[in-house]
Amino acid sequence: MKAFEREIAVERDGTAEHTYRGELSEEWCALSVPQGGIVAGLAASAMAAALDAPSLSLRSITSVFSAPVRTGPVEIDVRVLRHGRSMAQATATVRSAGEPAGTTALAVFGGPRVGFGFTDLDVPDPPPPDECPSFREGPPDEPGARLPFAYWRHHVEGRAAIGHAPWEEFEPTSSERVYWYRFDDPPRLDDGRLHPLALLTLSDTMPGAVGERMGGGLPEWWAPSADLTVHLLGEHRGEWVLARNRARHAGDGYASLEMELWDAESRTLCAYATQLMIFTFPDGPPAPELRVPRDVR
Repeated sequence: MKAFEREIAVERDGTAEHTYRGELSEEWCALSVPQGGIVAGLAASAMAAALDAPSLSLRSITSVFSAPVRTGPVEIDVRVLRHGRSMAQATATVRSAGEPAGTTALAVFGGPRVGFGFTDLDVPDPPPPDECPSFREGPPDEPGARLPFAYWRHHVEGRAAIGHAPWEEFEPTSSERVYWYRFDDPPRLDDGRLHPLALLTLSDTMPGAVGERMGGGLPEWWAPSADLTVHLLGEHRGEWVLARNRARHAGDGYASLEMELWDAESRTLCAYATQLMIFTFPDGPPAPELRVPRDVR
């Protein structure tokens, strides 16, 4: 079993209907807690288990992060709102054992339907991955420096095609970033597709667009998710996932962001995500001149 599949594995709790248990490891952490996308994936896995309808695929999931979900054993309470022939809706709450709150997700599952088909977005055309710097190489003065999050060290490699590394000093021109992402041990289904829930974790990598918009020289800041919505739109079969990320607005200590995930080989839009995040500053609030966006030329 792949590392990702182990992380989202659930088992039925025999003491209560539609209650499941799982376990989150330190290897998928961002900061000191499991990455929000992996927690959302665990919620989706439990909802799929409760529905027990392989013909219905996850189409949309919105997660609200009301309290930290920590490493170790977790409980997942699932409620099936409706289970029809071609669509189903459910909610799930993932929380650390014994805690009253955690991450609550609302999801829509559905089978194929007759309808229109188009993608009204242009696929990015960046340099290929082997021409883009890997974050694992570290800054020039500290080659190979240890990445701060286990998620990036152990499971996902990122390469910047458009945008800047977090350690660079630069003047901002836009919030747009285009990255290449690759799993070290890709979780694939039997037919060769990348596991759809793996796209949830890649969607939860948006805060760098704020840094791109603000420019270099910022004080240390963190960006916990208030919510994360992901629409799963197509299948991914290539080695690298192509991601385009923007921050559309920041104010009052919040920021609104969006993410596109593409299979560049087939030019397929695989997922579209939005996120509301909050700002926290471990060393105290930034100076007043840094609280407003810098000039963009």
